[in-house]
Formats: sequence, structure tokens, C-alpha cells
Amino acid sequence: MGSFKQRVDEAVGFLRDRMPEAPEIVLVLGTGLSGLGERVESPVVLPYAEIPNFPKATVVSHAGNLIFGRLCGKPVAVLQGRFHYYEGYCARELTMPIRVLALLGAKTLIVSNSAGGLNPAFAPGTLMVVRDHLNFIPDNPLRGPNVEAWGPRFPDLSAPYDRNLIDTALACAVRHEIGQVVTGVYAAIPGPSLETPAETRYLRQCGADGVGMSTVPEVIVAIHAGMRVLGISVVANVNDPDKLKPIILEEIIEETGRAENRLSRLLLALLAAI
Repeated sequence: MGSFKQRVDEAVGFLRDRMPEAPEIVLVLGTGLSGLGERVESPVVLPYAEIPNFPKATVVSHAGNLIFGRLCGKPVAVLQGRFHYYEGYCARELTMPIRVLALLGAKTLIVSNSAGGLNPAFAPGTLMVVRDHLNFIPDNPLRGPNVEAWGPRFPDLSAPYDRNLIDTALACAVRHEIGQVVTGVYAAIPGPSLETPAETRYLRQCGADGVGMSTVPEVIVAIHAGMRVLGISVVANVNDPDKLKPIILEEIIEETGRAENRLSRLLLALLAAI
């Protein structure tokens, strides 16, 4: 942990010298959702590969940039793409950007992802505002010695997703006539293999409405750091365990791209409202 803390501190120092101002809000743009980064005002764009000790992005659909600037007048840090457990990173490593940005002053995390739908009432393109999660990733980013300056040993996750942010997001959807916005429970699995019919049925029985391979480790670190969190999943497809069809990644990215404009509208309305 001492080595990891040193590497985090090095990244913090590097970014502090280059960011125009401390970010208030961090936005994580998941698979097929990097477009909002292009709307940042007066952007300072830093590829992950240039930031000391940052993991390296290996997923083709993730741009791999950290962008500082402003959206809707708010100082933001936008992560165009993220890191995943299935890429070979431990949970502590893949959440390093969230830890670094929290130490740079960010107080709110808005995290997006592309997910498979488990709730039969959903349709492709549904925007699911996450109200709770199930974590099936077999690692926790807080495992090991705790750095007391970063957060408590046993952070409370009784309400990991901020109720006020959820209500604001839903109100923005109504006000701006953005359809297919619901709430649901997100299940995080390790990947990279996709779910079998039996696994899909099991996740449904566990109470999950959507499933993906990310987000929850980032949320855990954000809560540990005292941030408030909002999560939004773009439902790219809906899985029927009794009629499961082959899931093609390119089709998931394409469907997510079709919903990106609606997600961007919702996020911009939310940023203006909070």
C-alpha cells in the first residue's frame, strides 16, 4: 500500500500542475459514450498514457483521455473511458483515477456505462439511473491496509447512490422530455465472458435490472473518499434467459451510440441543475 500511495501522490502532483482549476465533478464515460468529452469548454486533454502511474487503456472503444475544463459552468474532470477488472488490473489499480481526482478536490462522481438489460420491462436504449448495485467482482479496491487520510476503514454503503442526485436526474428527464429513463439495480460481474442463460436467470432472481463489467469498484472508492455518486447505465440489449441470442460487442457499442445523445442531454441538464 505504501508503494501504491506514493504512485497516487505522484499522479496527483503531476495533474495539479496541469489542471486549470480543481474539478468539482468527475464524469466517467463508459463504452461508446466518449462523445460528451468533446463538449468540454477550454479543455485540457491529457492522454492516460502521459499521466504518471495511470493504468493503460486497452479497450478499443475507450478513448483513454482525462479532460479538465468546464461543462454548464461547472469545473469538471471527464474520464473518456475506464479500466476493468477483466483487463488484468486489480480493483485498487483500476480505480486509481477516481482516487487521484478525489484527492484533487472532486466532490461528486457521475459514472456511466453500457449494460445488458435483465428487466424484461426494459428495451434497448433505456437509460437506467442506478439506485443500488450487486458486486460480483471478486476483489475490492479497499482490500489491504487502509490509508486513514483517504477515508474510513469500513465505509458505509447503505445509500451508495445519492438520493438527491437520483431525484434531480429523474426530474431533468421529465423537464427535458427525455424518454425511457428508469431506475434499477446494477450487477457488476468480472467478465470478459458474457452471461450464460443460467447466470442471466440467477442475476434476475438476485434482483438485478442490468448487468455490466465496471462501475462498482469506482463507486466504492468514491464513497470511501466522501464523494456523492450518481450512476447511469445505457441498456444496450435485453437478455431473455429462455431465448438468449448471441451477444455481439459491436452491436452493443452501436446500440449504446444511438442512446448517447439522450444520455448527453440528460447529463448536461443534470450538471446545470446541481
